[in-house]
Amino acid sequence: MIRVANAPCSWGVLEFDGASEPAPFTQVLDEMRSAGYDGTELGDWGFMPTDPQQLADAVSRRHLSLLGAFVPVALSNSDAHTDGIETAVRTATLMRDAGAPDAVIVLSDANATVPARESKAGRITLSDGLTAREWQTFGEGASRVARAVRQATGLRTVFHPHCAGYVETPEEIDMLMAHTDPADLGLVLDTGHIAYGGGDPLAVLAAHANRIWHVHFKDCDPAVAERARSGGLGYLAAVREQLFCELGRGSVDFAAVIAALERLDYGGWIVVEQDVFPGVGTPLDSARRNREYLRRLGI
Repeated sequence: MIRVANAPCSWGVLEFDGASEPAPFTQVLDEMRSAGYDGTELGDWGFMPTDPQQLADAVSRRHLSLLGAFVPVALSNSDAHTDGIETAVRTATLMRDAGAPDAVIVLSDANATVPARESKAGRITLSDGLTAREWQTFGEGASRVARAVRQATGLRTVFHPHCAGYVETPEEIDMLMAHTDPADLGLVLDTGHIAYGGGDPLAVLAAHANRIWHVHFKDCDPAVAERARSGGLGYLAAVREQLFCELGRGSVDFAAVIAALERLDYGGWIVVEQDVFPGVGTPLDSARRNREYLRRLGI
């Protein structure tokens, strides 16, 4: 049975430098539950308690499940791999010890840290990508993280394609999957990032169905996307312009994605994400509208 969660990024808890102070975790969890969600991701390290018992209490008190945590690593740089492994294992250990043995590490590139990729997000071409040697390094790094997490904690790792990182376009997703073992690494189907990266979520799902272990539902406003592309906006500026709108108001065909997941007997989580910067938007109201939209689609 597909279950529906939300994530702290919908309340402005973003991993990007320069974001102002978001709402406290207690408010985010209270509002998440009141809006009708059954689970949450962890958010940035330190946003929620880093003591396992305190974290378990905070989540269980609200009848939520802890289901994953985002871990960015500059995987194209081999010097970053060791620290990335330590961070991922630390995060996985926290979730396991907090009573979430089925949670996943949501591994990603260190997004928005390479100016050439941040400035061209949404309009990446082949010439903007990694070399063959860099792909080898990237794939080896992702695999090392995933194996270390599994060996230390038993948790699985999924890779999150993300605009403003080195795995954004459908072709880059294909390359990473070709450079990694399905026994080690799964894939996050993030509908909004795939759409803004120039892809079709249904096509990515069909191409990598056996590796979709985690799903993020994010919509992409086509008008904002077009303005961002034509105006040469970078990724962070596009997000500030509300690139990721409420579900059903953008270009993603969620009914078709849900139908495709059901045909595959997908039984994991769908995590609603509507990235906003702190103090922007109406997180609780948006979360309620997003949840009601998905109920109308049958989940």
